[in-house]
Amino acid sequence: MEREKTVGQGVKFERIRRITGYLVGTTDRFNNGKKAEEHDRVKHGTAGILNK
Repeated sequence: MEREKTVGQGVKFERIRRITGYLVGTTDRFNNGKKAEEHDRVKHGTAGILNK
């Protein structure tokens, strides 16, 4: 029996965000105000996307 593979399984990636016109990988260097702004943003998920 063949195992079903999940698309992207085992692939490492880094999230890149566009914040105030800059591309950033991590928010480590953000001040408290910028961290609060990022926290308050609407998050969009992938729950409704089907693997085809």
